[in-house]
Amino acid sequence: MEGAYAMPVTGGCRCGRVRYAVTAEPIFAGHCHCRDCQYASGTGFSSVLAVPAASLRLTAGEPKAFDVMAESGNVVSRKFCPDCGTPLFSELKAAPAVWIIKAGSLDDPGIMKPSMHIWCDSAQPWMPSNDGLPHFPKNPPIA
Repeated sequence: MEGAYAMPVTGGCRCGRVRYAVTAEPIFAGHCHCRDCQYASGTGFSSVLAVPAASLRLTAGEPKAFDVMAESGNVVSRKFCPDCGTPLFSELKAAPAVWIIKAGSLDDPGIMKPSMHIWCDSAQPWMPSNDGLPHFPKNPPIA
């Protein structure tokens, strides 16, 4: 994905309390259909960008966290604004070098370039995903 995004990529919550900047290209971008993302998004999937954790820095505020046991059996810490509730990031305890950014929290969500659907074993039948992108039953292969 090198060169696909203009750096830095910035974002934050709806009320503006929590802001962030990312200084590295995403590792991948896609749509996650896991049951936990369905809860977090309130719909059939979450559109996400996986980024190197070291490239993400908070520029304002501090998110609140809620830890969950993911379908993978690993702990995921869901980060969100303590005031407006906007979902912002997920911290993967099993992969601390990667953070997952919710695409809806980007200042310009239109910059996202999804390349896959993941955790499709949990996809809802009413959520079509016939966009021609690859589908993975669980996690994607990460080079």
